[in-house]
Amino acid sequence: MTRIVDWYFRVLKAMVVFFISTMVVLVLGNVILRYGFNSGITVSEELSRWAFVWLTFTGAIIAMREHTHLGMDTLVSKLPVMGKKICYVLSHIIMIGCVLLFISGSYDQTVINAGVEAPASGLSSAWFYGVGIFFCVPALLILIYDLYAMLSGKLKDSELVQIKESEEELDESKLEELQREMEAETARLAVQRKK
Repeated sequence: MTRIVDWYFRVLKAMVVFFISTMVVLVLGNVILRYGFNSGITVSEELSRWAFVWLTFTGAIIAMREHTHLGMDTLVSKLPVMGKKICYVLSHIIMIGCVLLFISGSYDQTVINAGVEAPASGLSSAWFYGVGIFFCVPALLILIYDLYAMLSGKLKDSELVQIKESEEELDESKLEELQREMEAETARLAVQRKK
């Protein structure tokens, strides 16, 4: 199962690259054609906007799995373990509720706009509104899995605050540990080069 999930997220990362590339080609191509040849790509603005929306939601799924969304842990990090667990459960229940509302609205909008053609490309507007469903299904599964992991005791106490620190906020012990790891890796690479 883990291999399937890892494969799925590799596909999502490839989609992010595709959406960024599409945006660059469409926008840059349109600018060059307009200023250099007094022409343009008719669907450029519409498709690049859609690619940006899909890029945003695809990246949000990836960030949700890797727990790299922005957060504030000032209060929660000072709580005892039981307080952190309570906050973790409450926050996940609230997020699950929000995702359920979002998927309901996205589904309604997708159905309503299925027969509506986009003005420039003629594609169904359901592709634009369907991104909510595309986001909500994996987001819901990730939230439910994380909640299950906490309730079943598979989550370590150190993982109850799921905000990753920036390099500037690392304490001295973590910096020293990283320095030792870097030195060991450098030594290992030097030995391999000599062989």
